[in-house]
Amino acid sequence: MRVVNDFTSKTDEGTSRRGFMASGLTPFGAMPRIDYICANGLFRRHLGNIAQLESGRIFCRHGIDHLLDVARIMWIKNLEEQLEFDREVIYATALLHDIGKDEQYESGISHDVASERVADAILGGMPDDVA
Repeated sequence: MRVVNDFTSKTDEGTSRRGFMASGLTPFGAMPRIDYICANGLFRRHLGNIAQLESGRIFCRHGIDHLLDVARIMWIKNLEEQLEFDREVIYATALLHDIGKDEQYESGISHDVASERVADAILGGMPDDVA
């Protein structure tokens, strides 16, 4: 998946993931909504801004590694507690939950408020055949 492959250069573990990404396999399987989110220009712009603003941080960066870690933890919790949430909903939620972090750093707005607004804009532009 090209979009996820593009993220590897910005991740802490990019070098270890590069081989997997080069294989052409997608870590998301058949999740077109997730592909849409990852390819979305607004999502990519905010993720890039967050990476720049957190470049001096050693721990707890809010890049794609963190977002996918959150998705995996949510998926495990979903399975263990038999919550029956859709996998794609879990991954979409995880990918978007911190997407407003850059606005928190730049203007002081609460990241949950900013993330909700950005997520609305991203999801609101999703084509009907994907949604």
